[in-house]
Amino acid sequence: MTAPPEARQSPAAPGFTFLAELSVTVGEPIDVGPTPEGHRRIIPITGGTVSGPRLNGRVLPGGADYQLLLSPTLTELDARYVLETTDGHRIFVQNSALRHGSDEDMGRLNRGEPVNAGSIYFRCWPRLTASAPEWDWLNTRLAVGTGERHPDRVVIRVFVID
Repeated sequence: MTAPPEARQSPAAPGFTFLAELSVTVGEPIDVGPTPEGHRRIIPITGGTVSGPRLNGRVLPGGADYQLLLSPTLTELDARYVLETTDGHRIFVQNSALRHGSDEDMGRLNRGEPVNAGSIYFRCWPRLTASAPEWDWLNTRLAVGTGERHPDRVVIRVFVID
């Protein structure tokens, strides 16, 4: 017998555990220009740092953020790069994100000008995969994050979904 609607409890929301902050340095954008899908840009990833309670190391140069400016106020991001942990192992990151703000703020941000991080909605869902046994647990977890775009770097705070 099914309980009446007023007796049912809402499902519990998942929890989040802070994994690390990634400070990803970036180079000058490569502007592909308008395409049928939107305005495409590629942002080279030049390095960076990883620091947190469960993950520390560095961002290796050679990755990129493949951006699609869908409108003057909305950008879709697809960043792919590699982290090297302090114990010498490598973790592949594929980070999908949405960035939204006013026409003025997004224009300034896309020109590489400083913008107050609080005025931009920047959320992501990074997928971290590893081959080393001690990092295998990352292969079985989902993560979400918040982001901030600065003129020379992107700061991502990653949380594992419990």
